[in-house]
Amino acid sequence: MSLLQRTKRLIYLHKFLPKKRLGQTFAVDRALLQRMISYASINKEDVVLEVGAGLGFLTELLSQECKRVVAVEVDSRLVKILKDQLHGLQNVDLIEGDILSVNVPPFNKMVSTPPYSISSPILFWLLERAFDCAVLTFQKEFAERMVGRVGSKDYGRLTVSTYYRAEVELLDYVSRDMFYPSPDVDSIVVRLKPRKPPFRVRDEKIFFELVRTLFTQRNKKVRNAIVPFLRNRGIKKKDMIKLADSLLFHDKRVQQLTPEDFGALADEFA
Repeated sequence: MSLLQRTKRLIYLHKFLPKKRLGQTFAVDRALLQRMISYASINKEDVVLEVGAGLGFLTELLSQECKRVVAVEVDSRLVKILKDQLHGLQNVDLIEGDILSVNVPPFNKMVSTPPYSISSPILFWLLERAFDCAVLTFQKEFAERMVGRVGSKDYGRLTVSTYYRAEVELLDYVSRDMFYPSPDVDSIVVRLKPRKPPFRVRDEKIFFELVRTLFTQRNKKVRNAIVPFLRNRGIKKKDMIKLADSLLFHDKRVQQLTPEDFGALADEFA
């Protein structure tokens, strides 16, 4: 029985109606799931995190290749199905809850097709943790923003923050036809490997706050886009203009700043 047939059968048997707002669409291409496992070089020493376990197809395949799978699923209806589907798999820990708030045991790799609705939160959550490798399927547009070229429409906070924390590779184009129900967009398989930051900053909190604030006004020059950042630091209005005009890159537009430029600018405040 194909994964598409299994999906339709499980949905019918459990009277499960996928919720679009939760991004509930299930990968039904076995070759895609097997490639994801291969991209992560899974072995019997690995503890693998899967976020959005869905109907358990990837979970089953992972359990055959690794030491342990930590499968997280927020939808109680799917957890009920997963308990039935994964029954007897001794090396699978099923956790019900939101990945952003539940306690997750240590893991060294992550392989997932997370719901599109949590792409950004789950990426930033992951980048704050120690891991060896992550292979994730993201919406095509989101994945392209992770590696956006400076000055392009794809370049933004996501690009700079990811570049600072990890090496990113776009590995595999994924047609929407490989999911059921079929989403409105295509996807890309992404591999992340953490690394030491390629440049040093004195205060990472200031750096990330500056990146986040400036990119809300990406087309403005730094001297203008920096105003909310200065205001949050209690700088008086009469001093803002003088300070803003004295900054590095004050006459460049935000989208023209390289990640290293953001680092240098943050160090002025640190």
